[in-house]
This record gives sequence, C-alpha cells and structure tokens, in this order.
Amino acid sequence: MPVGSIYARRFAVLATSAALTLTGLLTTAPAAQAAMPTPVSASTARTYLATLTVKAEGSTSGYSRDLFPHWITQSGTCNTRETVLKRDGVNVVTDSSCAATSGSWYSPYDGATWTLASDIDIDHMVPLAEAWRSGANTWTTAQRQAFANDLTRPQLIAVTDNVNQAKGDLDPAKWLPSVTSYRCTYTRAWVQVKYHYNLSVDSAEKSALQSVLNGC
Repeated sequence: MPVGSIYARRFAVLATSAALTLTGLLTTAPAAQAAMPTPVSASTARTYLATLTVKAEGSTSGYSRDLFPHWITQSGTCNTRETVLKRDGVNVVTDSSCAATSGSWYSPYDGATWTLASDIDIDHMVPLAEAWRSGANTWTTAQRQAFANDLTRPQLIAVTDNVNQAKGDLDPAKWLPSVTSYRCTYTRAWVQVKYHYNLSVDSAEKSALQSVLNGC
C-alpha cells in the first residue's frame, strides 16, 4: 500500500477517534436532558385541551397499582423501567440482567443529576391513580398495561425518586415541577397523554394547564 494511503487512513482513524471523544464529552455534560418523546407543541396542546371532557374527578374506589401491570418486558431481559433508565441516562452501563450498574441521570423536574439508578424513579406523567379517576377505571387490564408502559407518548420519564414521590398522584392544579422552565414541556406532555387516552380533566386541572400553556 502506498505510504500516502497509510497516512490518510491513520489520519481518518485519528479524526474519528477525536470525534467520538468530543461526543463523549458533550453527552456527559451536566445539562443532559431526559429523552422522553418530545410532546406536542403548546398550540397543539391548547387545541387538545379544549376538546377534553371536563368533569369532577372520579373516586379511587377499587383502584390498585396492580390493575396497571408494570414493568413489563420490552426486549430481551429489559423491562420498561430499565429501558427508560437507559434511554434517559448518559453513559449507562447495564449487566446481563439489564440492570443499570453505572451512568448519569438528569432529572428535569428539579435539576438534579444522579449517578445511582436507585436514586431514580420512572414517573408516569399522568399518574396511574389520576388516570383511574379520569376514566381508566373502565378500561381492560390490557389497556391499563399499555398505558403504564407507554414508551411512544411522553408518559414515562426518569426523575429524582423523592420528587416523584412528592408528586404522587397529583394533577397540575396541585403539583408542577420546581424547575419553572420545564413546566411548559410538562403540561404539553400531560395534555397529550390525556388526549391520546381520552381521559377527562377537572375544572381546576384544566385552568392550571391553560395558565401554563398560555405562557409557552
């Protein structure tokens, strides 16, 4: 092989290596964002919100998280939680069981970054109990399972565990992320999920959603 070709190949390899190194540096930046599916635009969310049924929130009578089977297997040995941890994290390493052994996760709700998967919860954007009170009480188990493991809509996101626990089953009239710059994304996602699953909203919830969306 001509000497010039050898040098050209070496240069190409070095350039590729440098590019990969740069990419690694960029992806490990503290501001890395969780990568849930991008919600609809604010204008589309406002249109969706206007079509949602408004009625008083239903009862939690008969509700159980077990009625929303999760976390189901998504591929190989990976269940939904593990799939979201890998999707939303940076440099996530998993073992043979798909459990995350290392990585970094940025929680957009509170702006915290964590390096232990045990510090991360997978939040249901529209909580299971909230869905139950909004119409999911009439669904089949299969429908509830699809809702609880939905990776297509912006329904699942990796966040700080105690922040998720503080949110509980509250709607946006009672709880919004402390990072105010994320509230627009949050309400757009909330409305999209409720619209897709034909879930109702109560009047206070709708007012809170409109208030945030009008400022987006």
